[in-house]
Amino acid sequence: MSVVAAAEPATVREVVAEVLDPEVPVLTIDDLGILRDVTVDEHGRVEVTITPTYSGCPAMDAISADVTRALADKGFDDVAVRTVLSPAWTTDWMSDAGKQKLLDYGVAPPQPRSDTSVMVALSLRCPQCGSPETHELSRFGSTACKSLWVCESCLEPFDHFKAL
Repeated sequence: MSVVAAAEPATVREVVAEVLDPEVPVLTIDDLGILRDVTVDEHGRVEVTITPTYSGCPAMDAISADVTRALADKGFDDVAVRTVLSPAWTTDWMSDAGKQKLLDYGVAPPQPRSDTSVMVALSLRCPQCGSPETHELSRFGSTACKSLWVCESCLEPFDHFKAL
């Protein structure tokens, strides 16, 4: 049996978990919460399951290619990346470390959400200066999963990762 065939799913998952999101390159796909599952069969075939942040996300092809490349670099040549839409991704799946990385990168992380109410952010803390004196400029920012805000104190624009 080859080393690849004997690989533990947890070890393979560690490799996949380090793949960066191409739209927010400080986040891994594990930080983002889109990495759902990794399996390895007795022949060393790897199946990775991912869920996009929203259906139609243009980054999914790049993420799939990056996952395949990261595994090939470790000797895994029989790889399938499967995209599942259900259950739909939610910002609740983001790690706390990922939310902190967003803040450090200058993107306001999603706010906690409740399943019993609709969240409408009236103000966010600026990730640059910390001021709560901010307002939304556009419901859609650099990507559809972010909105564009501006700080009235430091005048800096910033993205906000929407709570979904």
